Amino acid sequence: MPKPTKGPRLGGGPAHERLMLANLAAALFTHKSIKTTETKAKRLRPLAERLITFAKRGDLHARRRVLTVIHDKGVVHELFTEIAPLVAEREGGYTRITKLGFRKGDNASMVQIELVLEPVTPKVKSTKKSAKAAPAAAPVEEAPVEETAAEETAADETATVETEAAEAEVVESATDDASASEETTAEAEAEKA
Repeated sequence: MPKPTKGPRLGGGPAHERLMLANLAAALFTHKSIKTTETKAKRLRPLAERLITFAKRGDLHARRRVLTVIHDKGVVHELFTEIAPLVAEREGGYTRITKLGFRKGDNASMVQIELVLEPVTPKVKSTKKSAKAAPAAAPVEEAPVEETAAEETAADETATVETEAAEAEVVESATDDASASEETTAEAEAEKA
């Protein structure tokens, strides 16, 4: 006896399950978002993501592989021409499942499965080893002379302003210290007398 694929049969035999998942995938690619039960959505996700991966390849063989699952040429064309370019930079996770609550009639858990079509923002990998290796391995590019001179002039002006401010603080604190010591000396002499 052949071993069944993992997960529930979704209320029918294997052929019925294949057709149901193909129809769900076609609806997902057509409408970009569908509302279904949680069990069906969890079974649909791997199939839909595999089909999107084929669409990202974009060659004739990949198109024919997708056509073996989804028999509607219009949906397959939309998948290859509209959806695949939007997820070209994404390395996986093309679908998102959001829980909606429970269905009124049979209390089935309902979800919304949708395509993630937002542009991907690359994450910066920050590990201790790569952080130490990156500065040593990265070649130092020299800036043009004009930019360097302008940056040095700006840095010199800032340093001069900061130095003058620091000197003014030192002078004020020295003056305050001197006046404070004079006052304490005067008070000490007044107490002795």
